[in-house]
Amino acid sequence: MNSSQIYIIISIAALIIVAILFLGARKKGKKLTPFVGFAWAIVLAGIIFSEDRLIGYSLIGVGVMLAFIGMVIIPMRN
Repeated sequence: MNSSQIYIIISIAALIIVAILFLGARKKGKKLTPFVGFAWAIVLAGIIFSEDRLIGYSLIGVGVMLAFIGMVIIPMRN
C-alpha cells in the first residue's frame, strides 16, 4: 500500500467520523450551525490540497476538531 492510498483511507475515515457526528446530532434534535458547515468546508479543502501532506492533514484535522466542537461542545453550553 503506497502513501497516496493511505492518505485516501485517512481522508475517508475522517469524513465518516464527521458524518457519524452529523447523524448523531440530527437524531437528538440539535440544530446544526454554520460553524459545522465551515468545518466540512475545511475537511474538503484538506482533501483538495492533498498534494502537500502537511497542509492536507492539518486541514482535515482542524475540520474534524471544529465539527466535533460545533456538534457536541457548543450545544452543551446553551
